[in-house]
Amino acid sequence: MRPVILWDVMGTLVHDPFYDEMPEFFGVSFDELLRQLKPGPWVEFELGKRTQSEFLVDFFADGRDFDHAGFVECVREAYRWLPGMKELLAELQAKGHGMHTLSNYPEWYQMIEQRLEVSRFVDWTFVSCLISMRKPDPDIYAHVIRELDVEPSHCVFVDDRESNCQAARDAGIHAIRFRGVEELRRALEEAGAL
Repeated sequence: MRPVILWDVMGTLVHDPFYDEMPEFFGVSFDELLRQLKPGPWVEFELGKRTQSEFLVDFFADGRDFDHAGFVECVREAYRWLPGMKELLAELQAKGHGMHTLSNYPEWYQMIEQRLEVSRFVDWTFVSCLISMRKPDPDIYAHVIRELDVEPSHCVFVDDRESNCQAARDAGIHAIRFRGVEELRRALEEAGAL
């Protein structure tokens, strides 16, 4: 049997607008934007505990108003495949791998799907806003294994954050830290997936 491949989405398959486009929208640096944000609402948005409207009202710590619709459109327009990833997914799909998302993300995953049609290659199976769990909580990895009904060792997980990869390894899942498509290709070959 070919390994099941679990994919982080942001920063692994898809460009994350958090670091460039979001600060640019407000005319500030990334570090300055971080200082201005209200802690907490983003995690609740990712867990599906807040709607988009509820999240945006509490986006800034000082409660300031801003162009919500323009901001969301800026985010939507920024979504794009990271170099080489769409082609890699097509290649893995052709080899018969089952592939699923394992992503911390809010309802905005639907905008990614509308823009890029990720589901042509990967099922949106495990998204934090749908299952109310986030990486690197050990429970999310146990949930994935139960739902897929596979041995942990039969899964390969790809994520750009080491903390998420280490939590997957602790659960018995083979994890690969994403640092670019060429390095990923070599790691997938070593894991027997390519």
